[in-house]
Amino acid sequence: MLCSIIIPLYNKEAFIEDALQSILRQHYQDFEVIVVDDGSTDNGAYRVSAIQDQRIHLIQQLNAGVSSARNTGIECAKGELVCFLDADDWYHPLYLETIVSMATRYSIPSPNGKANSTK
Repeated sequence: MLCSIIIPLYNKEAFIEDALQSILRQHYQDFEVIVVDDGSTDNGAYRVSAIQDQRIHLIQQLNAGVSSARNTGIECAKGELVCFLDADDWYHPLYLETIVSMATRYSIPSPNGKANSTK
């Protein structure tokens, strides 16, 4: 089950690498990361692009606010599950594994309206 992790980025250069590393250290590895740079004036976007991992995608837009950045990420997401992470936060290494397990166990509807189920 592909997880799309959306990170809105606005002037969080000092934190974004730690946030991304927390995702790359996940036990569950079927994910894509969509970082939406919302018109930052620092070098956060550069730090994102410096990480060489094909699962990390950087989108840059004019500043429109965090909600707009999240919506842009949702529009680009390909995963069955959409997760959010703030650029100055991090995930525990078992976060995605736990979320996927719950979605599978409880047949959480995917964004397309179909229930995810292994039965």
